[in-house]
Parts: sequence; C-alpha cells; structure tokens
Amino acid sequence: MKLAFRKPFASSNTWLLVLLLALMPIKFLQAQQTPVTLTFEEFMERVKNHHPMTFAAELQPLRGQATVRQARGAFDPKAYTDLDQKYFKDSEYWNLLDGGLKIPTWFGIEVKGGYEQNSGEFQNPELETPDAGLWYAGISVPIGQGLFIDQRRATLRQAQLFRQSTEAEQQQMMNELLLAAGAAYWEWFQAYHVLAIFDDAFLLADQRAAAVRVSAQLGDRPFIDTLEAGIQVQNRVLSQQKARLDLQNSAALLSVFLWQDGFVPVELAADTRPLSREQWASLPVDPNLFGQRDSLIVNHPMLLQSQLKLDQLRVEERWKREQLKPTLNLNYNALSEPVGGDPTTNYSVNNYKWGFGFSMPLLLRKERGGLQLTEIKVMEAELGLYQKNVDLSYKADIAFNEWRISLQQAQGFAQVVTDYAGLLRGERQRFQAGESSLFLVNRREVSYINAQVKLIEAMAKNQKAGLKTNYALGILNQ
Repeated sequence: MKLAFRKPFASSNTWLLVLLLALMPIKFLQAQQTPVTLTFEEFMERVKNHHPMTFAAELQPLRGQATVRQARGAFDPKAYTDLDQKYFKDSEYWNLLDGGLKIPTWFGIEVKGGYEQNSGEFQNPELETPDAGLWYAGISVPIGQGLFIDQRRATLRQAQLFRQSTEAEQQQMMNELLLAAGAAYWEWFQAYHVLAIFDDAFLLADQRAAAVRVSAQLGDRPFIDTLEAGIQVQNRVLSQQKARLDLQNSAALLSVFLWQDGFVPVELAADTRPLSREQWASLPVDPNLFGQRDSLIVNHPMLLQSQLKLDQLRVEERWKREQLKPTLNLNYNALSEPVGGDPTTNYSVNNYKWGFGFSMPLLLRKERGGLQLTEIKVMEAELGLYQKNVDLSYKADIAFNEWRISLQQAQGFAQVVTDYAGLLRGERQRFQAGESSLFLVNRREVSYINAQVKLIEAMAKNQKAGLKTNYALGILNQ
C-alpha cells in the first residue's frame, strides 16, 4: 500500500525525517579509525615464508636427494677381508687370508684388486700361494645380462627421476597451499565488506525508525509507518547477524594460514581489515597466458609427476627385458708375487687367473611374467598420463571462462550499483517533494544494498577465478 504525506513539511520533526533521508549516504560504508590493512600480497608472502606446509614442501627435494645418495651407494668402492683359520691338535690345518678392494663402475664392469696369502698342512692345493703371498688385480665384465643395464644402474636412474618428481611435488604442494590461502583471503574480503554494508544499512534504518516514531507520536505520520520502519530494522538486524557470523568464520579460516617462525600460529587482530573496495583491482584475462596454455600444462607439476612416474616404469621395464638374457660374466685377474714388498717386481703377463660363469633359466617364466606385469604398469601409466593431460586442459579452459565471465559480472554489477544509486537518489527527491512514500524509499534502499552485496561477491569471485586459473596452469607459485 502506498502511503503519501499530506503535510510533508508540517513540523520540525518532519523536517528532521526529511533531513535524515536527504543526508543518507548512497555508499553504505563507514570509515574506520586507522585500521591495519592486510593486503593480499602481504598475506600470500607470509604464507609462503612461514606456513608449516611450506617447510613440509621444502623437505620433498631433500627426500629426493637422499634417495639418489642411497642409490649411488651401490657404486661405492668396497674394502673386504676374509680370514679363515683352523687349528686342531697343535696342527695348523689352514690359514687363508684374502683382502682387497672392489670398485663397481657405471658400465657394469667391476674392478678388483687385492692380496692373498694361504698356508697350512691341509689346505686345498688350488689355494696354495707363495710364502710371500700373491697380489692380484683384475676385472669382471658382464657379457650377457647386465651389459647395458643392471640392478644398480636401474635403481640409480629411478632415484634420479624420483628426485625430479619430488621437485614437482614441492611445486604442487605450494600451488595447493596458495590456492587455499588465496581463496580464504577473498572470502574474508567479501565477508568484511558485506558486513560493512549491512552495518551502515542497519544504522540508517534504526535512525529512520526513531525519526518515524517521533513523527507518529506528534501526529505528523500514520502509526503504520512505525511498523514498516520497525520491520525494516529487524530484517537488517538479521542480515547483519548473518554477515557478522560469516566474517567471524572467514577470519578464523584466514588465521589458519597465519604463522610465525618456529611454527607459532597467529590470530588475526580484531582491527585488521582487508583491501578496501577502492583498492580492489579486477584481474583481466591475459590473452598471452591463454595462448601459452598448452606449453604451461606440459610443465604442470601434476603432469610432470605422472610423466616421471612413467619414466621410472620404463627404466624398470628395460631392466626386466635385460633379465631375459643369460648371465655370462667374464673374469680376469693378473697375478704377481711380491719381492721385497714390491708387487710389480716379479710381474709377468703369463701369470693370471681367468674364467667365466654362465647361467640361464630354461623356461624364463619368472622373468617373462615380471616383464609382462611391468608392461601392463607402463600402459596404465601412459593412459593415465593422456587422461591427466586432457583433464588439466579441460580445467584450464573452465578456469579461463570463469575468470573472463566473472570480470564481466563485476563490471556489470558496478554499473547496476550506480544505476540503483541514481534510482534511490531520485526516490528521495520525490519523497522530499511529497510524491513518494517510505515504503518506496525502503524498497529502493533494499535493491541498492543487494546490488552492493552482489558487487562484492563478484569482486571476490573474480579474484578467486584468477587464482584458479593460475593453479590450473601450475604457475600459482611462480
């Protein structure tokens, strides 16, 4: 029902009501007293430098380095000494001493050198050595299985790929952390400014309700207007309470990402505020970034992890194929009897020991079964890699679309807010002239408030869409 004032300027109280309506701010934001502003850049920098997940991410490359170091241990030189003695009934049955150094190499060849001295009444004649012992130096060469790759080389190569994978895992962990932290900031930004809108809206409705009650008591306004003004106050109280709850929850979530050195959690101070609406800047879609989509996705940490996992399986597959070959090792050792402590004095090319060892399973069922299982793993990893590439491209397209549309929505809502402000201004002027009613003014205010809330939501959505786009491309931490 439309209510019109018959005597719009009949008393000083009516003038007070009109003055309040005329001086009501179009922009429902109150200035705070020197608040502390936490910018988005400062917040994200704090997360990068102090959040425990950052330190956890930094541990991943260390884990990869430790794995490589462990695998390189298979190529460490190895000193050995074997001493075997037997004495029985005052007789020395044997005294066998063999010691030296083994040096594995990357090419599968093992270099070996040492000293052997054996004695005793009942020693095996083939182990007999001169009294001064024998020096020997030689190599062991795998001619069959292990010539191109062996267990040691396969393990080391897989460890090197794993180290690269841990670096990609570190990037992915940081991307996920910054995405969650950035989204929490813009949720806080949205809740803060929405509450500011409803705070001012409540103050405005409360002041108006007080003026309407005074005018009604003096007989200048019908008492039904006090009921309408009171309902408007209650509605805005409910909206204010919900907005305050949202701000408290968003501030609590934001505090989850605030830490100091030493893993000390930090609570968000009550006087801390986010960027103001004037400081907010929309993120336009970078056309160059969209053009680089394919190249960026190729280097996406998640895709790199899958690719490196596939490379590890291919190394395993190569080693499984190598095991189908027979084992054939050729050994050669040059021998020399030391004279005067010098092992080279009595050296001759005619003094040597050589041999070879051969073995091969006849059916190769274990080896063929192991190879088949690895081939299946490789095919599964390849299919998973193709699917992940498609998924990442799809998610990047969605993120780009959301980024672009959210910017258009933010710009559109900004214009809507301007238009509603014009309507509200005009309705107030009509009210001052006695051509409108409090009901219509309230309705214009509600529309203007809702438009402002939607604008704030669009601002936050645009910023979060930018974060999602950079996350989808794997460059959020760059």
